[in-house]
Amino acid sequence: MSEYLFEPAPVFSIPVLGETAQYPVRRIFCVGRNYAAHAAEMGGEVDREAPWYFTKSVPHAILSGNDSPYPPGSSNYHHEMELAFAIGTPVFRASAAEAEDAIFAYGCALDMTRRDRQQDGKDHRRPWDLGKDVEDSAVFAPMTRADAVGVIGDQRIYLAVDGDMRQDATLNDMVWSCGEIVAHLSRYYHLTPGDVIMTGTPAGVGAVEAGQEITGAIDGLEPIQLRIGSPE
Repeated sequence: MSEYLFEPAPVFSIPVLGETAQYPVRRIFCVGRNYAAHAAEMGGEVDREAPWYFTKSVPHAILSGNDSPYPPGSSNYHHEMELAFAIGTPVFRASAAEAEDAIFAYGCALDMTRRDRQQDGKDHRRPWDLGKDVEDSAVFAPMTRADAVGVIGDQRIYLAVDGDMRQDATLNDMVWSCGEIVAHLSRYYHLTPGDVIMTGTPAGVGAVEAGQEITGAIDGLEPIQLRIGSPE
């Protein structure tokens, strides 16, 4: 039996409705610019050539309902409401049908972003890690099994800060569908159970301050909530 110099990090897992066991998370992939209106508000555009991705570290994930301190090194911390889905079966170089079948569950998620640090990366053609891979920045609500959700289409996705509506769209607005994302991403990775994909955010992202409460929802899924605490 191996011994360690210090205690390994605990497994992060997401509750699944109707299941006693939780879904352990291995990797978190995030799709960039998957809503045309959000790309436009960020000064960019989307095309249908291919989706693209960034990642978040699993130790930076937390569950809905938590308080999270305002992060260090930023004065422009943004909310991004997203649909997330979890892989249920191993898949590599998937066909369209295999990609859809590989999705185990869907849930609400938040991609919290140090926008000023992300902009630094853009301005200097450097990685976005300081902007995107932030402690407590991947927030997940309990997930619902895919067979209970049905077809992803015109479900409303929305977010409010202290009750003020900020983001309001439908999942039909996604440039790349969940199946298309799985099929494309599986060309580059052996996707397995434990992999979670965050599918991008609609327009209306904006800054939050310490003391504010974020609430979001997608029709048919468990809502999400996060309170921003004071800086540590």
